[in-house]
Amino acid sequence: MTQRVLILCTGNSCRSQMAEFLWNHLGEGDWIAESAGSNPAGYVHPLAISVMKELDQDLSKATSKHVDQFRDEPIDLVVTVCDGAKDSCPALPRVGESLHWPFFDPADAVGSDQEKIQVFRDVRDEIRTRIKDFLANSGV
Repeated sequence: MTQRVLILCTGNSCRSQMAEFLWNHLGEGDWIAESAGSNPAGYVHPLAISVMKELDQDLSKATSKHVDQFRDEPIDLVVTVCDGAKDSCPALPRVGESLHWPFFDPADAVGSDQEKIQVFRDVRDEIRTRIKDFLANSGV
């Protein structure tokens, strides 16, 4: 049976977007991943799009969504990827399990363009590793 995961972040522009696409790819059809934010930015960060393209994942048409659109939907797992989302997201009544995996916000990276994109790559790779580990141990 396919399971559904909702990945939440405050702005739904970087971490949760990368996690959604990675989870859908790594879940190999056993999972349907979606992402949303408690205060959506209204766009997907260009550097998130860029580093995901390096993995042949196209985020160029992804949209920033509000968590409220998932309020009444059954969700097997909610994963918050930032402390802000953990603290500010509304309770979703039809959630099976919740996990909190905080990652550094790559949008806060400073330095040269190369330094900033490296932070996005590092966060992307941390998210990918965390999802791989979860899926390997979830028994699904």
